[in-house]
Amino acid sequence: MSRDELERLVAAGDVDTVIVAFSDLLGRLMGKRVSARFFLDEVIESGAECCNYLFAVDVDMNTVAGYKMSGWDSGYGDMVMRPDLSTLRRAPWLPGTALVLADLVWHDGSPIEPAPRQILRRQLDRLNQRGLRAYVATELEFMVFDDTYRQAWASGYRELTPASDYNLDYAVMASSRLEPLLRDIRQHMQGAGLHWEAVKGECNHGQQELGFRYDEALVSCDNHGVYKNGAKEIADQHGKSLTFMAKYDEREGNSCHIHMSLRSTDGAAIAAEDGQPFGMSPTFRSFVAGQLATLRELTLQYAPNINSYKRFADRSFAPTVVAWGVDNRTCALRVVGHGDNLRVECRVPGGDVNQYLAVAALIAGGLHGIDKALELPEPCTGNAYEATSDVERLPATLAEAMTLFDASAVAREAFGDAVVNHYVNYARVEVDAFNAAVTDWERVRGFERF
Repeated sequence: MSRDELERLVAAGDVDTVIVAFSDLLGRLMGKRVSARFFLDEVIESGAECCNYLFAVDVDMNTVAGYKMSGWDSGYGDMVMRPDLSTLRRAPWLPGTALVLADLVWHDGSPIEPAPRQILRRQLDRLNQRGLRAYVATELEFMVFDDTYRQAWASGYRELTPASDYNLDYAVMASSRLEPLLRDIRQHMQGAGLHWEAVKGECNHGQQELGFRYDEALVSCDNHGVYKNGAKEIADQHGKSLTFMAKYDEREGNSCHIHMSLRSTDGAAIAAEDGQPFGMSPTFRSFVAGQLATLRELTLQYAPNINSYKRFADRSFAPTVVAWGVDNRTCALRVVGHGDNLRVECRVPGGDVNQYLAVAALIAGGLHGIDKALELPEPCTGNAYEATSDVERLPATLAEAMTLFDASAVAREAFGDAVVNHYVNYARVEVDAFNAAVTDWERVRGFERF
C-alpha cells in the first residue's frame, strides 16, 4: 500500500499498528510493533532503533563471541531500521496491522553489511552494472502438525501428530483435510500483496508446497519472508503448527527450490536463444556454469544449519552431487522451461534457507561464470545419484561447508571479508554447540549398552 493509503486507513481506525521488521541471519523476521500514528509522524522519516546484537546471537538469542560488528566490548549499541515503503502492506491475519520491511543502517546512514537484505542488494547492483536483472521464484515446502506450537515445545517435539497419515504427493482428497488452514494462508497472503499460483501435497506426512508467482529477486525474497512468518502465525491461530526445517524426520525433507531467470535492464528475456546448445544463450550458459563451479564453496549460503545436511540423501529428490541437467530432478541445478520461460532451478536449499543469502550466492556464482566466460559442461542425462567417483559431491556437513566458504576467493570478492567472516563465525558457533550437545540418539544407543 502507499503512504497515502496508510494515512487513510489510520484516520479511519482500520489500522492502528505497524510492524517494522527485517530478516536476521536465520531468515526470521525481527523488529517491533509501533503505533501507526507514530510510524507516520516519526518512523517513516527517522526509522526505528533496535539493538545490534540481533546480528550477533544464536538461534536461542544467546549472545556469542566472534562478531566484529557487535559485542560486549562495544557495548551492544543500536542500529536503525529504515523502512522501505515499497514493502508496506496489510497483514490481514493480524487485526488492524500493517507490515513494512526495513533496511538496517548505522546512525551515520551507512549500511549494516552482514544484513541479508543488504547482501542481496549488493549482488543485484553488480548484476545491474552488467545490464542484467534477476527474476526469482522460491518453492517452499513445510510440514503441518495437529499439535500447537506450545504443545510441540512442551513435548520436546516428540510424538507429534502429522496432519496426514501417508504420502499425499499431489493427492487432492488427502490435502483437502488441510484446506481450512491452507486456504486461510492463501487468502491472507493474497491480501498482503503476494500472488499465489498453486498448492499441492508433498511426499512426507502433512507436507505441502505453496507456490507464488515469480518477481524481481528482491521482491520475491521480501515476499518469501512475509509468507514464511505469516504461515506460522496463521497455523498458530488454527491450533496447529508447521515447520520449514530441512529434515524433520528420516523421510523426505522440506526443500526450497529457487528458480532464477535473467533479463536485461530494459526487461528483455535473455536466457534463451534459438540454435544455441540446449536452447540457452551464451550469457546464460556461463551464468549457470558459474553457479555450478561455485556450488560447493557457496553451499553455506544454501544450507546454513546443521540439520540442512541431513536432507542431502541419495534417491531422495534432494541433490548430493555437483551436476546440472535439463529437466533432471536428480541434479543440483536443473534447467527447465523454454523461450522466455527458460530458467535454472537450484535444488540445494532446504526450507530452512535464508532466501536473501541463497539468491545472493546464486547471483555471485553466476557473475563469476560470466566474468570468467566459463564453459558449461555437458549435462547429466541419467541418474546423478549414480555419477562416477570423479564427480564432486556437495559438502556433507556444516563444518565442511564453513571451511569451503571461508577459503572461497569468489565469496570474498563478491561479499567482502567482513560478510564472509561474519557468516563463518555463525557457522562455527553452530558447529561448536552441536558438538557439545548430548542427543537422545546417543542416550538410546549408549545408556545401557555401552
